[in-house]
Amino acid sequence: MTVAPEAPGARQAPRRPLTTLPGPPLAADPGGERRRALSSLRDTDVYAVAGAAAAALSLTWLLFGWLLPFDGAVGFVVMAYGLFLLLYALLVSFDEDGPAVVDRIAAAVVRSMGVLLVAVLTVVVVYALVEGRKALVHLNFFTEDMELAGPLEPLSVGGALHAAAGTLIMIVIALVITVPLGLVCAVFLNEVPGPFARFVRTIVEAMTALPSIVAGLFIYATVILGLGMDQSGLAASLALSVMMLPIIIRAADVVIRLVPGTLREASYAMGTSRWRTAWHVVLPTCRSGLTTSVILGTARGIGETSPVLLTAGFTSELNLDPLHGPMVSLPLATFEFVKSPEPTMVSRGFGTASLLMALVLLLFVAARVVGGRGPGQLTRRQEHRRVLASRRDARRFAARAGRAAGPTAAPATAAPPAGPQSSAPSAPFRTRPGSPS
Repeated sequence: MTVAPEAPGARQAPRRPLTTLPGPPLAADPGGERRRALSSLRDTDVYAVAGAAAAALSLTWLLFGWLLPFDGAVGFVVMAYGLFLLLYALLVSFDEDGPAVVDRIAAAVVRSMGVLLVAVLTVVVVYALVEGRKALVHLNFFTEDMELAGPLEPLSVGGALHAAAGTLIMIVIALVITVPLGLVCAVFLNEVPGPFARFVRTIVEAMTALPSIVAGLFIYATVILGLGMDQSGLAASLALSVMMLPIIIRAADVVIRLVPGTLREASYAMGTSRWRTAWHVVLPTCRSGLTTSVILGTARGIGETSPVLLTAGFTSELNLDPLHGPMVSLPLATFEFVKSPEPTMVSRGFGTASLLMALVLLLFVAARVVGGRGPGQLTRRQEHRRVLASRRDARRFAARAGRAAGPTAAPATAAPPAGPQSSAPSAPFRTRPGSPS
């Protein structure tokens, strides 16, 4: 039995489309599932958050004020937050299923923790600025030291210049010591793997939790007592370096591990050595991460007090010589000012803390400007040098092409010689070097 083919215009049974377009399903598609967008913000989400917050505050106030013998702001906040999560989960469950409810609760917890951290940081900064506003409004606070100012002197006398200068000197010397050593050690741990590298990584990880007083005692015993060096800014810088170095090495080690191995393989395929690959490929690729590691190390060392007190002592005078004489830092000066029962000294202490925060912010911004560029991103000066190099290469290539085309163009335009020699074979003929032509 032979089945005749269908005519071109014959009716065919409708088939379901193979491509599913985004958006709500068509009404003619039975069994279609409504698409859910978990990341989009809808009106119901806003209503659920506002309703849960209002209900949680009302219930907490009712429990604390009327029903239960509870008291205290901390307990009020903790209970209100727990009730908020429960009520928010209940409201979300009216419109969503289990996975969506879990996603909403996790998002609420993460965002609330972020808001809490920002709030705590804001409170700390604002509190220091408010308490130190009486000292910060005086210009002498930034231009004078405490040599002629006693505990009973008004805020118009004395300042924190000696502490700011000491902090800058100590941290600059510590960075000069730790940044090259930390980056070289991190590159060694990644580029030269082996048993010794594993041993060094273990020691570095153990030293990241080193107490600051131990670092100060180590430098005091070896450098001051053992080598006979006086208490000075250099000794304090060495103590800060002992604390900063493990942080920089560990953070830089993690960042260098994130560099794709294909970049190293491409560099090796071009015949580049291991160390040139590390210098020209690995380090520029993770420049921003290395900057972050330096920032973390600086944050660890710039706020320490006990190592500076053991190795640099304390002074009320301005000392710019890191090799001789005691030197003070901003955290140590803050500690000494706040210990005093006099209100003027306490105001100087909070003003010194505000100055320390401003100095840390300035150093962090400078570090981001210097090393915060992404991989392959050049500065204006580097782009200008690259443009000039490209122009020189273009002129050199053009001159080379002109010299290559000059001798071959003249015989092509010359007329062939006349006479019997014109019947010579056209095949090329070469003579041996040194034989007569």
